[in-house]
Amino acid sequence: MAEAAPAPDEEGAELAALIGATVPTGFEQTAAAEVQEKLGSASSISRDRGKIYFEVPARSLPQVHRLRSVDNLFVVVQEFKDYQFKENKEDALKDLEDLVKKLPWTDPLKVWELNNSLKKKKTKRKKHNLQSTTSKEKLSGDGEEEGTDQKDTGKQEDCAQNTAGEEAASGQDIEKIQEVASQNDEEEEDNEQSDAKDELQAGSGSETKAGDGATSEGEAKVLKFRVTCNRAGDKHCFTSNEAARDFGGAVQEHFQWKADMTNFDVEVLLNIHNNEVVVGIALTEESLHRRNITHFGPTTLRSTLAYGMLRLCDPQPTDIIVDPMCGTGAIPIEGATEWPSCYHIAGDNNPQAVKRAANNIGSLLKKSEKQESSTSSGIPLDIIQWDICNLPLRTGSVDIIVTDMPFGKRIGSKKKNWDLYPSCLMEMGRICTPGTGRAVLLTQDKKCFVKALSRMGHIWRKSQTVWVNVGGLHAAVYLLKRTWERAEEKRSFW
Repeated sequence: MAEAAPAPDEEGAELAALIGATVPTGFEQTAAAEVQEKLGSASSISRDRGKIYFEVPARSLPQVHRLRSVDNLFVVVQEFKDYQFKENKEDALKDLEDLVKKLPWTDPLKVWELNNSLKKKKTKRKKHNLQSTTSKEKLSGDGEEEGTDQKDTGKQEDCAQNTAGEEAASGQDIEKIQEVASQNDEEEEDNEQSDAKDELQAGSGSETKAGDGATSEGEAKVLKFRVTCNRAGDKHCFTSNEAARDFGGAVQEHFQWKADMTNFDVEVLLNIHNNEVVVGIALTEESLHRRNITHFGPTTLRSTLAYGMLRLCDPQPTDIIVDPMCGTGAIPIEGATEWPSCYHIAGDNNPQAVKRAANNIGSLLKKSEKQESSTSSGIPLDIIQWDICNLPLRTGSVDIIVTDMPFGKRIGSKKKNWDLYPSCLMEMGRICTPGTGRAVLLTQDKKCFVKALSRMGHIWRKSQTVWVNVGGLHAAVYLLKRTWERAEEKRSFW
């Protein structure tokens, strides 16, 4: 557990936070590299896949929320690398109850308060901006974002309270603001930095006490809370529901908070992975991967996974990046947002998918225009309807190909993949620059892909495989390098 700096009364900016982040499984190293690059902090990767930890000054919370590779954030109260559970269920649960009183809650709660105050200020700014622009612009045909998002399924073997409750609309507004911030949005970042500093230097008068919540009238308000327990491992004598219930009872008794499973102020996290135990407080109400996409399709890819795939191929300025099976456009939209110095081309054979992607691009363009507060030059992204096996692109004209290939579950079939995959790899090889081109391809149909790749060994070399979890499916991301061999136009594959 990271030690927090002394009292933030004199120098609030000294308050430190040990942040935990959930990331797409398999992309922990990618997320750690982004944290190092953007925050200057080293990360430790949990033994429990899909989580990283890093320490930052509390004033850096706005930048933490801008990370592109993380799904959910929490501040760590305490971490136990080798927690010894009792063999008897009652004794083990009693130990968890007793643990509540021994945990160093003070600084993590201050970080939670600061995070909350920043989100409230962002919501006010968002509402003000919406009121000032609705009279000028009517969003036609964009649809409503709320209610279309799908909840993540829990990654752990056993999870209590992981789907309870719908977040308030204001919380969704907060997430949108956090998630669509672009690299050029420096003015917004400066405002948030000063907000964070102001909050930290405001003194202890407005802070929430351990047992009380602060209200604008200065009266004590009892906070509502819930405990979410994620448990993995087969050596525990209790379930996650039992751990959440007993640990939550002790939290309620310690703070005099009120338990509420759906309309809560504080979410306390109890993560148990074999003998590793981490207690935290959630900083996000909704996963940060819900960004940019307003029109969802049957297989919309998570933005955080799209970012990880793009980062894997190390895009360079002026690179031409193509997603030949773009669906609703998650990959090219993420690419255009994070790598605006590249040129992104998206395409799909399904006219409905192309329409959804075009609408998503239109929504992103409107947001970028509002953020620029001046005439926007647009985004470096085009969308086309085409046939993946006969692309209207010149031979050797593309630097990078990044795509989510059909799994054969919701789209297509595994039988069709046996013809589709080799044809795709051949056509991708044709348009990709020999010697320097690369491709990052996601698929769950690994057997078919490996067979197809073995037939295409003359034009593609497998450089790396990342095993990922996609909606509970065990999938793989393949990084391929283009050989110097010339791709044949058409041939028999099997």
